[in-house]
Amino acid sequence: MEDVLTPTGDTILDQAVRQWLQYDRNPKTISMVQDLVKKGAVEALRECFSSRMEFGTAGLRAAMGPGISCMNDLTVIQTTQGFCCYLEQSFKDLKERGVVIGYDARAHPPSGGSSKRFASLAAAVFISRGVPVHLFSDITPTPFVPFTVSHLGLCAGVMVTASHNPKQDNGYKVYWESGAQIVPPHDVGISKAIKENLEPWPEAWNSEEALKSPLLKDPYQDTFTQYFKAIQKHCHHRDINKSSEVKIVHTSVHGVGHAFVQSAFKAFDLPPPYAVDQQKDPDPEFPTVKYPNPEEGKGVLTLSFALAVTEGASVVLANDPDADRLAIAERQDSGQWRVFSGNELGALLGWWMFHCWKEQNPDAAVVKNIYMLSSTVSSKILRAIALKEGFHFEETLTGFKWMGNRAKDLLDQGKTVLFAFEEAIGYMCCNSVLDKDGVSAAAIAGEMVAYLATKTKSLSQQLTAIFEEYGYHISKNSYFICHDQDVICSLFERLRNFGGKTESYPTKCGRFSISAVRDLTTGYDSSQPDKKAVLPTSNSSQMITFSFSNGGVATMRTSGTEPKIKYYTELCAAPGNSDVTHLKKELDDLVDAIIDDFFEPIKNKLQPKQE
Repeated sequence: MEDVLTPTGDTILDQAVRQWLQYDRNPKTISMVQDLVKKGAVEALRECFSSRMEFGTAGLRAAMGPGISCMNDLTVIQTTQGFCCYLEQSFKDLKERGVVIGYDARAHPPSGGSSKRFASLAAAVFISRGVPVHLFSDITPTPFVPFTVSHLGLCAGVMVTASHNPKQDNGYKVYWESGAQIVPPHDVGISKAIKENLEPWPEAWNSEEALKSPLLKDPYQDTFTQYFKAIQKHCHHRDINKSSEVKIVHTSVHGVGHAFVQSAFKAFDLPPPYAVDQQKDPDPEFPTVKYPNPEEGKGVLTLSFALAVTEGASVVLANDPDADRLAIAERQDSGQWRVFSGNELGALLGWWMFHCWKEQNPDAAVVKNIYMLSSTVSSKILRAIALKEGFHFEETLTGFKWMGNRAKDLLDQGKTVLFAFEEAIGYMCCNSVLDKDGVSAAAIAGEMVAYLATKTKSLSQQLTAIFEEYGYHISKNSYFICHDQDVICSLFERLRNFGGKTESYPTKCGRFSISAVRDLTTGYDSSQPDKKAVLPTSNSSQMITFSFSNGGVATMRTSGTEPKIKYYTELCAAPGNSDVTHLKKELDDLVDAIIDDFFEPIKNKLQPKQE
């Protein structure tokens, strides 16, 4: 092999490929690498071997294929070895308590990779070190893993999934003993441990033997039973549910959600939702959609709308492939479909959770123990409801890892965390799962729809009622695609040194005056007396928030899992200001100014979101 490799002229690349072929035992990925070597495909080899997947707080997310930059048998073994070593250092009782591993239905036949295989290899690594493993015997929604961590008091959990990413991707998501996703510094510690444990341990490849080990247990039946028991505490209108004639369509978009949402509706005594037949069974090819992401809107829901028209259904529920997110659409009187944004659903579900809680708890004093959370790029509607109703609202950094960990802190203090959400259609309606959960959210939304029908109200009408009472919150979020890290850095650095002045942020954007700037990459916040941000900062990602004199807020940030620069904008009006047309026009103008002045898409060759 050395003779074949030498002509690349790249010593580091040659060394990485040699090590790979020494460690890998998957015939398909070995063959793929050998073919590239024989062809002298240096660029393709560089793509596979130039940099290892970065383990962050979201774990790993990458395409399945050969090499250290992809998800495959060897990188999953290496990752699990590092994670196992880090857990051994962190928990004296790891061998008593153990871990849970779940997986979705993704598969990549060319490289022989699949979520189920990756989960089995991860189990083999832990078992080889004497760590008990609760490995699900079948596919599950992502929320089942954090639920099992909490329910069984385990040290950690692993979910093998790439959620709503394109079909070629897979991922490795990690939960701590809290039942929430990991936050710094765990990611750095795990990443370091992975790099120190790259050579596969003797038993790491022996997944068949591991599956026969007495250390292996299957938590499927117990978790299934206990999860649906736990979410029933949020079923408050069983009589209405039993007699409801509202027709609802559900799609799992070729993912894992179908059976679990049917069971959730059954647990709430709701009539079963109509399933989109072409999409209800797991299929790693996602044949009917371009992107398996309900957040992308109507394109993913075309088949759902067709079934709804056939069955006379007025509401569509859609989970992403690992069922931790939920999208909702409603048929309007015009016959058109309205797909609610994540922020609008946050308003509806937040209102509903508080409405049900209030019915059960008439004592006004108890409200001081109630908390709701949302991420800093999500709508401020919960803050407006909290101000009027008297409960607590807190904002966290972007991502459910922050909300899950904060919720755990509050629960440990004896507080009640009623609801948390992020604008990316993620909702935590049941604090038995300290992460977003599209299964419980689907059943709770189903009950809300059934209840509103008894008041002859649609979801759209209820949303208007919420805005009329607590103030209109109009938001507009989107993104640009950019694969060039240098362009992304220069775009954000220009905003930090605006007009060529060092450490000087813009004071205007088009005709709009900027009243405050918060930069969570550098830790600067102009609204604080000491100019230091209150929320945690991270220089590994870009994130700047601008507040405007007209009540607008805009955040620009990079994505942790995709080549995107995202923007989130919202205009918050005081209760009573119901000129929606004017508010929308004002927000549209603000967004146009931000795109032209701050993103400069033509100069930076940014690719807009495809509608």
